[in-house]
Amino acid sequence: MSIVTEPFQILKLHRKMSDEAFITMLVTMVAIGLFLTASFLVPNFFQWQNVVNLVTNNWAVISLGIGVSFLLVSGNFDLSVGGIVALSGVLSVWFAQSTGGTNPLSTGLGFPYPLATICALGGALAIGAMNALFVVRFKIPSIIVTLGTMMVARGIAQIITHGSQRNTNLPSEFGFLGNLTMFGTSIKLPVVLMIVLLLIAVFVERKMVFGRITYWIGANPEAADLSGIDRAWHITKLYLFSAAIAGVVGILLASEYQSGFSNRGLLMEFDALVIALLGGVAITGGFGSVIGMFFGAIILAVVTSAATGLVLSPDWQFILKAVAVFLAIVTQTWALARRNR
Repeated sequence: MSIVTEPFQILKLHRKMSDEAFITMLVTMVAIGLFLTASFLVPNFFQWQNVVNLVTNNWAVISLGIGVSFLLVSGNFDLSVGGIVALSGVLSVWFAQSTGGTNPLSTGLGFPYPLATICALGGALAIGAMNALFVVRFKIPSIIVTLGTMMVARGIAQIITHGSQRNTNLPSEFGFLGNLTMFGTSIKLPVVLMIVLLLIAVFVERKMVFGRITYWIGANPEAADLSGIDRAWHITKLYLFSAAIAGVVGILLASEYQSGFSNRGLLMEFDALVIALLGGVAITGGFGSVIGMFFGAIILAVVTSAATGLVLSPDWQFILKAVAVFLAIVTQTWALARRNR
């Protein structure tokens, strides 16, 4: 009797798995498979320290991917995060530099460092509020709005740095946050912050009404409106959340390198979008997960690291990453279509 019913029980468990869990499992398997393949091709790739480096070296993009993923699930883009990273970092330096500099690039506003970081974060939130205003109030497509605000944020950073960078006349405590190591290890505070953000995001996504509303808005905006959900306010909070993460990332990077650089975070917005798509987040909204995004980041990190280990030129590395992204998305689409056939 048990032998006969066992296949039906397995089939039943298979059907219980949601499409989202199925894609997340698929992305995880692809990440593990790529890592094992790279271990055969690249000398000394299969090491625990290399696994740690794949995460720690990409903490900034993974952090940005959290906010970008939530917005994608809601049916919106955020391409402004790279510009916000540059702007918040430059602002934190400019606000913290003393007023007695010998040249314009070494002269700032002389704020205490805690106040400088708060004001820099306020600049990041201002860009997030601008995104929400034009997307929610004026109904301009989010991809156009956030592409524009990304250029505005980076342009302001370039004006403040005169197209260069600010790295002198800073208070002694400026580099503390970005270089603080945790628990007697080499793991820095920004990496721990990324892990905390991931855990909070997973909890919100799966256990809180806020996460469910995000999915409902992305899957069926009209039905969300009819059910009484304040879609405009919810999307506004998502843009502020994404901008806040980007602002913190920019402040921590500026602290780590003790400089404000207008080109910092260049193309990070596209990397954050790519890892979300690699992780199975639907570009049309209503589908995806933060865990999938994380393993999407691992896929991109493995491909990049393996290409470097194979001493491929930057041009070939770019092509390899593009092919990996294309194949991953096509495979996900095919597997999901076949599963629901």
